[in-house]
Amino acid sequence: MAREDPDLTRRIRARETDGIRSVVRANLPVMMRAARAAGLDSDRADDVAQDVFVTFVEKAHTFDGRSRVRTWLFGILYRKIQEARRRVRRDEQMVEIDKIMETRFEANGSWARPPAAADERLHTEDLRRQMEACLEELADRHRAAFLLREVEQLSTDEICKILDVNVNHLGVMLYRARNRLRECLEAMGLRGSRDAVL
Repeated sequence: MAREDPDLTRRIRARETDGIRSVVRANLPVMMRAARAAGLDSDRADDVAQDVFVTFVEKAHTFDGRSRVRTWLFGILYRKIQEARRRVRRDEQMVEIDKIMETRFEANGSWARPPAAADERLHTEDLRRQMEACLEELADRHRAAFLLREVEQLSTDEICKILDVNVNHLGVMLYRARNRLRECLEAMGLRGSRDAVL
């Protein structure tokens, strides 16, 4: 597991303004993109990303540098996403997939806010819509593992630390997520779905 730079770790622990500011500037766009890719609408994604950095500032003195600060932030983000999902379920505010698509795509069909690498892997608008629907059917932890690997392209060690699982368990989670996505896409009649999720 990669360790954080000792000087940055010291500045974070001391809550030095320039250290905190550099971490926020470098990681805020990534946190917002990851929250949107996890299925949160833009407003909730923005709120969750901001909550990550509120927690980061509050807990900065506990950061020990044994992992990269980005890994630590993704761990906070994962927990915040789970909290947001529980609130959505509790309030029974399930949004239909068409409404989600309207918030994510322009009238001409292009992404309003692209989720980076995932957009490159999904070749057609139909496949994008179907992939979103299929991702929503995954268990939360399987969805998180898949998105951290395929969208954010984090290392195995980083994902294991964020999700608090061992390498074997992560492998099982990714295997199940990919198989479930493939089965879901194939059930929708999409050819080439194996390549889209493997």
